[in-house]
Amino acid sequence: MEKEYLISKWLDNDLNDQELEAFKKLEDYDDLVKLSNGAKAFKAEDFDTSKELDRVLKSIHSSKKQTNWVKPFIKVAAILAICFSLYYYTTTIDTTISTSLAEKTTVELPDASTVSLNAKTFLAYNKKSWKNERNVELDGEAFFKVAKGSTFNVITKAGTVTVYGTQFNIKQRDHYFEVICYEGVVGVTFNSQLTKLKAGDSFLIIDGGKIAKEKENSPTPSWLNNESLFKSLPFREVLSEFERQYGVTIIADNIDTKQLFTGGFSHNNMNIALQSITLPLHLTYSKNNNTITLKRD
Repeated sequence: MEKEYLISKWLDNDLNDQELEAFKKLEDYDDLVKLSNGAKAFKAEDFDTSKELDRVLKSIHSSKKQTNWVKPFIKVAAILAICFSLYYYTTTIDTTISTSLAEKTTVELPDASTVSLNAKTFLAYNKKSWKNERNVELDGEAFFKVAKGSTFNVITKAGTVTVYGTQFNIKQRDHYFEVICYEGVVGVTFNSQLTKLKAGDSFLIIDGGKIAKEKENSPTPSWLNNESLFKSLPFREVLSEFERQYGVTIIADNIDTKQLFTGGFSHNNMNIALQSITLPLHLTYSKNNNTITLKRD
């Protein structure tokens, strides 16, 4: 196995038993362990990776004119630069999770908070700064169960949600931003204004305008049970969600997609789901591979 590959997996604590034995047989094993232990005593932010690599390369270049006793030192210095570089990279990079069309997943954050991601959703957070700053970035839809602790912020393109409670759902799509509080209290900052939501309260913005909604009576979002429900929402939102859940493209030419729709569809059977969203509006449809065309009845 390549030395660089084993070192990289070792720094990520991702070696299997076979790789660990191969790593221990490296001639630099003892030096790497000592250097890694020493590296943890430093703050990653204070280490200039580019400067150190440049210094090591210059040292290697000049060593050609030096005596042989310098070569072991140069070798250790090179390993040191690699260790610091990999350590810096692995401790400062954001952790990202994303779901594809027709995919859902649940992830656990460093404080045991959980986040369930709906289809076509992106989530990012930083493990290294988590103890001091519980911030996550969200693009899409997710349901959060937040563990007690310091301030917890969900940052979206439309606004920021600050957690005072534990369970809430955020949906941030094109021209659509919705927050529903299921337990406790959450604060929604939109256009520099803070709105606090208690259990059952909703905050909905469509096309930049605030929409009033009735109290939410369900204990969790419907999509967690593989069903999408809508109440007096533009039909275009229904079609967009259908495309995400089934990985299809819907053509709705000559259809008024601004008309309000109340109803829902299942995520488990496309044909039944299509009937659920077309029959109430007296529409028909045709399918061609992954393209669905809607027509007036």
